[in-house]
Amino acid sequence: MNRRRLLQSAAVALCPAACGQKHRAPLPFATLTDLAAMLKARQTTPLLLVEHCLERIAQIDKSGPRLNAVLELNPAVKSLATSCKPGPLHGLPVLIKDNIETADAMQTTAGSLALRNHPPKADAALVTRLRSAGAILLGKTNLSEWANIRSPNSTSGWSARGGLTRNPHLLTHSASGSSSGSAAAVAAGLAPAAIGTETNGSIVSPASACGIVGFKPTVGLISGSGIIPITHWQDTAGPMTLTVRDAALLMQVLAADFTVDLKPEALKGARLGVARSQCGNNPQVLALLETALQKLRDAGAIIIDPVNLPNMHEAGALSWKAMLIELRQDLNTYLEQRDGDVRSLADLITFNEQHRETEMPHFAQEFFEQAEKLSTPEIIAAGTAARKAARRLSGPEGIDAALQAHQLDALICPTNDPIGPIDLAHGDTDERVASTPAAVAGYPHLTIPLGFVDALPIGFSLIGTAHTDARLLALGHAFEQITLARRAPEFRKA
Repeated sequence: MNRRRLLQSAAVALCPAACGQKHRAPLPFATLTDLAAMLKARQTTPLLLVEHCLERIAQIDKSGPRLNAVLELNPAVKSLATSCKPGPLHGLPVLIKDNIETADAMQTTAGSLALRNHPPKADAALVTRLRSAGAILLGKTNLSEWANIRSPNSTSGWSARGGLTRNPHLLTHSASGSSSGSAAAVAAGLAPAAIGTETNGSIVSPASACGIVGFKPTVGLISGSGIIPITHWQDTAGPMTLTVRDAALLMQVLAADFTVDLKPEALKGARLGVARSQCGNNPQVLALLETALQKLRDAGAIIIDPVNLPNMHEAGALSWKAMLIELRQDLNTYLEQRDGDVRSLADLITFNEQHRETEMPHFAQEFFEQAEKLSTPEIIAAGTAARKAARRLSGPEGIDAALQAHQLDALICPTNDPIGPIDLAHGDTDERVASTPAAVAGYPHLTIPLGFVDALPIGFSLIGTAHTDARLLALGHAFEQITLARRAPEFRKA
C-alpha cells in the first residue's frame, strides 16, 4: 500500500460524513492515520493537534503522573503548525529522541550536560525527511544518557539533563531504554508517534515495556547521518507508534523507496518459527504466547515450534567486544565535528569527572573508561575480526540458517518479560529482552503489544532477515488485528 492509499483508506474510514463539522481536537490516543484522515476531512487543523499534544504534556508529563518523557518542547511548534508543508505527514506532530540532531532552537545532547549550548550544524538526514513530508517536530524525548552505553550500573530512562522517565502503566517501574521517553510519550498519548534509536534493544525493549509498537529496521535502511553514535554496525533509528500501520507510514517517509502493502490476509500461509531460546521461562508470558500461537493458527499461519537459533551467545559476546572499540572510534569522529570543548571521548570522560555531582550522582562511566583504553592497532584489529565473526554468526549462520532450515517468513517470540522496578541506587534489573539476535545481525525486528502480566505490558516479536522490513510490517499488522492487545495506561502508583 503506497503513501497516498494509506492515507486515503484512513480518510474513508473516519470521514466523510462529518467533513463539514467544526474543527475539533482529537481524542487521546488518536493514531497518525486517524489524525491524517481528520486533517484531510478538515475536521481539525495542525494547530489544534499541536495544542492537544501540548495540553497532554502539561497535564501528564510535567504534572499529574509526571512521566518526564519529553525533555524539551520545540519553541517554534505553533508557528510550524501554521506553515507545515504538504506531504504524507502534513500537520502531524512527532517527537524525536534527543540523540537525533536538529538545527533549530532545540538542543541535541544525548541527555548529557556536556553537549548543551553547542547546537549541531544541520538537521539529521531523517529530520530533513520528516520536515519535507510535512511533519511537525513537537520536541525532544528523554533517553538513557548516551543511549545507555556509559555504565553497567546505569538506570534506563535517566539522563543528567532530563532526569528520570517513568513507565506510564506502573509509575514505580522502568520505561526501559534507551528510547525511554519516546516509548513512554507515545504510550501515554502525549504524541501520536516518536522516533527512537536502537543499538541493541533500545527501540524494541522500551516499546514492549510501555505497550506500544516499535520497529527496528534493517541497519542502513534509514540514514544514520546526524545521529549521535555508538557503533555504525548496529545503530539505527526507527518508528515508535500506537499501531503497525502508523509505523509503516513513518517508514515510507524515513526510508527511501520503501513501500508496504498491509494486506489483512498476510498471515494466511505464513510460516513462523518459534525461537524458544529467546522466549524465557516466565509462565505468564509463555501463557500469553500460547494464546497468540493459537490465534495465529486460526488466521492461517503455519507455526513451526521449536526452531533452533544457533550461535547467539557467542555472537553477542563478540559483538560486545567489538562495540566498545567502535564506540571510541565512532564517537570521536562525531564529537570532532561538534562545536564546544568536548571533542573526543577523552574530553567527555574529563567533563563527567569535573561535573560528577550532576553527571554521576547514581552511576559512573566504566564503559567510557574501558573504551578509551582500546586504541592500539592490535586491539582495533581484534575488534574488526570480532565484529566480522559476530555478524556472520548472528546473520548467515544464525537467523538466516534458522529461517532457511524451515522455509520461514519470520521468527517469533515474546519480546520481553515484565519490566522491573526503578532502582537508581543499583541500576536496571535486566529482565529478558529478545533483542540481541536481530541487533547484532543488523536485521529488522518488530514488536507489537501481546498482553499484560499484572499491570505490565508484554510485546510480541517478529524477526526477519535483512530487507524483509515490509514483510514483517505486513505480518505484524495482521497479527495486531487479531489480538488488539494495546490498552491505555492507568498511571498506577503501585
